[in-house]
Amino acid sequence: MQVIPYPHVKEKLYHEQLPNGLQVFVLPKEGFQKTYATFSTKYGSIDNHFQVVGSEEKRVPDGIAHFLEHKMFEEPEGDIFSKFAAQGASANAFTSFDRTVYLYSASGMVEENLTTLLNFVQNPYFTDENVDKEKGIIGQEIQMYRDNADWRSYFGLIETMYHTHPVHIDIAGTIDSIGQITKEMLYDCYHTFYHPSNMSVFVVGGVDPERILELIRDNQAKKDYQPQGEIKRFFEQEPASVKEPRRVTVLPVSLPKCLFGCKEPEQSLKGRELLKRELTMKLLFDILLSPSSAIYQKLYDEQLISDNFGTEYNIGENYAFSVMGGDTKDPDQLIERVKAEINAVKGSGIREEDFERSRRKKVGGFLRQLNSPEAIANEFTKYRFKDIDLFDIAPVYEELTLADVNEQLQRHFDWNQLAVSIVKSDNA
Repeated sequence: MQVIPYPHVKEKLYHEQLPNGLQVFVLPKEGFQKTYATFSTKYGSIDNHFQVVGSEEKRVPDGIAHFLEHKMFEEPEGDIFSKFAAQGASANAFTSFDRTVYLYSASGMVEENLTTLLNFVQNPYFTDENVDKEKGIIGQEIQMYRDNADWRSYFGLIETMYHTHPVHIDIAGTIDSIGQITKEMLYDCYHTFYHPSNMSVFVVGGVDPERILELIRDNQAKKDYQPQGEIKRFFEQEPASVKEPRRVTVLPVSLPKCLFGCKEPEQSLKGRELLKRELTMKLLFDILLSPSSAIYQKLYDEQLISDNFGTEYNIGENYAFSVMGGDTKDPDQLIERVKAEINAVKGSGIREEDFERSRRKKVGGFLRQLNSPEAIANEFTKYRFKDIDLFDIAPVYEELTLADVNEQLQRHFDWNQLAVSIVKSDNA
């Protein structure tokens, strides 16, 4: 067992890699009543073309990672949610572009709930009948999101940006793609990506780390996992250009929704360098377009935005893009105003006082986040699969310079790389 101290945030992380490859992390929080645990696999919606070294290359239908997540909660004796509930825990799961996470939170019965989490994720139960039944359930979910204006504007934007990279594919897939999923495909994907060597367990809360690690060691020692080769993921070459600069979707909305952002050329950053890029961009967007910024206030006073206006920056394996926008009475005017305001800042550069104020704000936000077991667990898992240490966030923020932010200001906002997704009613 390795003990990793983080004196700058007064935390100690306990880590051990088990013989079957599973990475286990425990962060004890003295005085905390709640325990939050995640069991995660580095497997998300973009992983539809892969190969385990020594085996044949495989392509699978879009949406299969999300479909598999749904099916994992079903067992021969019934739904696993009821078992967690009987033990006083709230359980859930989610699939993102690059990971699937199973989780629970509880104030008691720590060992029972952790054992339940480990066992159900490592006990798949797929039949032809329950797979076919799930297709109908997920099909309804897909249709529900097709009618959701916020979802359509968001994924519409990514679809306009990307030609081939699977990040542009809806996480749930399509009704046609999930119709192709079979029990055998699910087991293939499960045995590939749910091998312990591709997974991690993270437990945070008022726990005894040595007891938690002992429980997980004993649990895993009873299960027979053979070594597995490296998983190779394949992505087609993505053109640098956006696929289509503008998309308009018609849905019954009272006010148009407008999201827009810049697609970056294919990137290959990893580890700490990727974290530096992400934090620099988050800092930049906070300076430019947060509610406390001058640009935001101008747009708000002009009634071009409401308080649901926001920004986002996503970076992952071979992709990076920004998202800006929200509800607006005039999408085209909003886009032109944002472009003009950002161009003005590009001409003058970010001011030192704005940079320092935003950096202090971001560091403070990170430190407050350490009081939330849910936030710690979700962020730790997200960064861990990118070979990033969550606790490097504060030090990297401290290392950033005004020159770093101004460099990204000039680099990112290339309007030739701008994509726009608008959802409006047919009479707007």
